[in-house]
Amino acid sequence: MVDAGIQDGDLLVIDKALEPKESAIAVCYLDGEFTVKRLAVREEGVYLMPANAEFKPIRITEENEFLVWGIVAYVIHKPR
Repeated sequence: MVDAGIQDGDLLVIDKALEPKESAIAVCYLDGEFTVKRLAVREEGVYLMPANAEFKPIRITEENEFLVWGIVAYVIHKPR
């Protein structure tokens, strides 16, 4: 999520009470693993959008085990 200003080692403050919405950065549980991605809702479905050109969007299907665990409320940057 480097293009969203989130670097390796940063601390994320997650608010589980916030509703998932378009463009929100979310911590998601996907097929047994946690990931941090931006949410995108399109006509053809829900996508997890990376903020890093090295990764491709992930389309969520009925076959996926998927849960929005929480929404990123704050990012605390690790001192560099």
